[in-house]
Amino acid sequence: MLFGHIQEALQYIQTRTDFQPRYGIILGTGLSGLAAEIEAVAAIDYRDVPHFPVSTVQSHKGNLVFGMLAGQPVVAMAGRFHYYEGYTAKEITFPVRVLKFLGIERLFISNAAGSTNPDIEAGDIVFIRDHINTQPDNPLRGPNDERLGPRFPDMLHAYDRALNARGLEIARRHGIRAHEGVYLALQGPNLETPAEYRYFHIIGADLVGMSTVPEVLVARHMGLPVLALSVATNKCYPIEEIRETTVEEVIAVAQSAEPKMRQIVTGLLEELG
Repeated sequence: MLFGHIQEALQYIQTRTDFQPRYGIILGTGLSGLAAEIEAVAAIDYRDVPHFPVSTVQSHKGNLVFGMLAGQPVVAMAGRFHYYEGYTAKEITFPVRVLKFLGIERLFISNAAGSTNPDIEAGDIVFIRDHINTQPDNPLRGPNDERLGPRFPDMLHAYDRALNARGLEIARRHGIRAHEGVYLALQGPNLETPAEYRYFHIIGADLVGMSTVPEVLVARHMGLPVLALSVATNKCYPIEEIRETTVEEVIAVAQSAEPKMRQIVTGLLEELG
């Protein structure tokens, strides 16, 4: 059934555009403005694509944008899906599978996250090098279709560390504060308690958020290399630095950091080209 649904979505998209993307980009909270930098040849509303979920989150536009970015053919998801919206892990990650069948060679993922590392400040960029998954559902659960990937995909190299190194060098050249770190995924939608933040710090998390890991699991299941970038939007450790946080504040910090993200992503695309 999943394979058939992918084909139906693919067939519809191909009636709207014959553009061939090389890279896929998932734009997270407050970061969808990067889509405006794309020299677009087509934009398709999620609502029109068979079996696509619909984004319900503030600041997520909800469309696929095809075009050129930094001289490279890309397809961007302007808005993603989250477990807390009520979708299953399979529904959240369905678009990643469609992007793979559209022919992308690599997936770029962005998100906004809280910092549980005292050295990572609000507004810093963090290249994810590993993750801790505490979400209660897994998109690979259930019967496995070998046409999509192996039953037990290995996660030793879930993130492209070599590309991280290139991105860190680009950040250094532009004077952007950037780090590598471990991302911990929660189901949300509530923010966390001080005791939880302390726990996440103790077990080795540098960032905490509510997305990204399901998409990474599916990308690796399908053999797609992944680069994942976080904007740290608020300090969650040390405990005495925690302040009450609203979604509006998170979006504002993410949007203010968007030019940094844009410099890094476009710089990487230029190098890859």
